[in-house]
Amino acid sequence: MNTSTTNNSITIKMSLLGLAFAFFSILGFSQSNETGSISIVVTIDNVKNNAGKVLVSLHSKDTFMKGKGLQNAESKIVDGKVTVTFKDVVPGEYAIMTLHDENENNRMDFEDNGMPKESYGMSNNPMSYGPPQFTDAKFEVATEDLNLKIRF
Repeated sequence: MNTSTTNNSITIKMSLLGLAFAFFSILGFSQSNETGSISIVVTIDNVKNNAGKVLVSLHSKDTFMKGKGLQNAESKIVDGKVTVTFKDVVPGEYAIMTLHDENENNRMDFEDNGMPKESYGMSNNPMSYGPPQFTDAKFEVATEDLNLKIRF
C-alpha cells in the first residue's frame, strides 16, 4: 500500500469518526432538552404570617442537609401563601426543603435548646423528631411536571 492510499484511508476514517461524534452529540443534546423541561411547582399555604420570606431548595441525596440545593428560590409571602417553580429538572430522586425566614437572615434560627425558631417543611410532609432525613422527603421525577404541596 502506498503512502497516498494510507493517508486517504486515515482521512476517511477520521471524517467518519467526526461525523459519528457530531451526530451523537446532537442526539444527546436533544434528549437532555426533552427530559430537562420538567417543572416542579411547590405551594405552601399555611405560612403563619407575611413577615420575611420563604426559602425553598431542591436537593438530591448528595446535597440534602449539606447547604445549598441544586436549585434554590425565595418568595415573598402573600396572605400566608407562596408558590415557587423549579424549571428544567431532569429525571431522578429529589427532596425539597423549605424555611420561613421571618427575619430574612437567610438561615434557620434556633432556640437555646436546639429547637428551630422558624417554621420549616419538606416534601412528603413527614412528621419527624430529630434531623430531617432524605428517605422521608424523597420523591421521583420521571417525565411529567409535578405539583407539590408542603405544610409548615
